[in-house]
Amino acid sequence: MKIRNRTPLHRLPVFRVIRMQMLVTLVAAILAGLVFDLTAGYSVLLGGLIALLANVYFAYKAFRYFGARSTRAIIQSFWSGEMGKQILAAALFALVFVGVRPLEPLALFAGYLLVLGVGAGALLLKNNPKH
Repeated sequence: MKIRNRTPLHRLPVFRVIRMQMLVTLVAAILAGLVFDLTAGYSVLLGGLIALLANVYFAYKAFRYFGARSTRAIIQSFWSGEMGKQILAAALFALVFVGVRPLEPLALFAGYLLVLGVGAGALLLKNNPKH
């Protein structure tokens, strides 16, 4: 028996990571725009948004089920969430490279990797239920 998780995405613990990724995306884009130029700023923003949107999709898909009786559904939803995340990121990169001119590719990838780093670094965060 599959038990669906009725908790909204914004109430899941993973939402704290998504919020931090949003903040890092905005701050990095503003800093890149101020330090370098407008093209670098929106390139960092686009890279961060690609990673952020892909992670939101993964979180939505991966945390749909819970409970011991839902083990098979949990594994399937994690797998499909990760595959969907990779496909979405690739499609968004393709759209950006085709549709955005001028573009600073190094800044785009820097924004993407920065947001991925925030997600990886979240594993090191102290469990703080207050946020």
